[in-house]
Formats: sequence, C-alpha cells, structure tokens
Amino acid sequence: MSTSLEPGDKFREPFRFLLRLHCAGGDGMAVHRRGSPGYSLIELLIVLAIIGLIVGLVGPRVLGYLETSKVKSARLQIDNFGKALDLYYLDASRYPTTADGLDALVRKPAAAANWAGPYLKGDKVPADPWGNRYNYRSPGEHGKYDLYSYGADGREGGTGNDADITSWDTVVATASNEQR
Repeated sequence: MSTSLEPGDKFREPFRFLLRLHCAGGDGMAVHRRGSPGYSLIELLIVLAIIGLIVGLVGPRVLGYLETSKVKSARLQIDNFGKALDLYYLDASRYPTTADGLDALVRKPAAAANWAGPYLKGDKVPADPWGNRYNYRSPGEHGKYDLYSYGADGREGGTGNDADITSWDTVVATASNEQR
C-alpha cells in the first residue's frame, strides 16, 4: 500500500499522517501487506465481541418486556370481553351460559332472545396472547361469570408469566363481575 496521494485528492489529504503511520513500521519504514487493504481478523473479532455483549445485555431485557406486555394484553382483552358480556346482558337479560361460551358474543346462540350482537369485532373470539382460548364459566364461582386465561404455560396455576389471568383478579374489573 503506497502512502503517496495524488495532489487533487482532497478527501485523503487530511489523513496523510494517519495513513503514513498505518503503513509504516516503528522505524518509519514502509510495511508491505499482502492482499487488499481491509480489516484484520483481530479487528473483526473485537467488533463481533462488542456486538455479542450488547445483544447479551439488551436481549433478555427486551424479551422480559415482551412477556409482561403479553400479560397486560391478556388483562385488557379480559376487560374488553367483560364489557361485551355486560352489553350482552343488557340485551338478553342474562349472561351467555357456559355451553354458549364467548362465541355468543360473535354468533347468536339458539336459545338467545333479543340478541343484538355481534358484541365483538370480527367473526371469532380472539385467542389469548399465547394462542390459547379464553375460558368462560357462567354462573361463575367468583362472580356472575368467570373469565380467565391460563397464562404462558396454558395450564392452571403457575407463577410469573405462567400465572392465570382472571376477570376477578384483574387490575381493571368490570362492575357486573364484582361479587355483591
């Protein structure tokens, strides 16, 4: 690699000193490299190590935010289902039976009089954020109805992200589901 610069090369002119240092050994003599100029293997490994550290530190935190946002999303969906169930109750003077399930919010059950739905957008009840069906029971053990998701693991019980998310234990509870 030559340290000579063409007189018209204004971009490289300020870097002449750095270029001379890069191409010269400790005694000022030019060091000839084989192949084209580029990054050395050590420089690439250092960059990859830095990127690996950043991903290692930031990745778990981002995944943690993703899981907590799924729990919050499930709580909001349960709250929205509760509001839709309340509208159903206003029209039909009862909540859907356990056999009717949440499908009664999008399709008229056979035994429902005065059904004025659909009470949810779309033609089917959305799944929970983990892809499982929400569970519905009416009459409920904790109120007029029980609405719940089994969380990330899809099984009853659990802790953390695997904990059940319920209509009777959500931050935002609907007035009709409170025990009186």
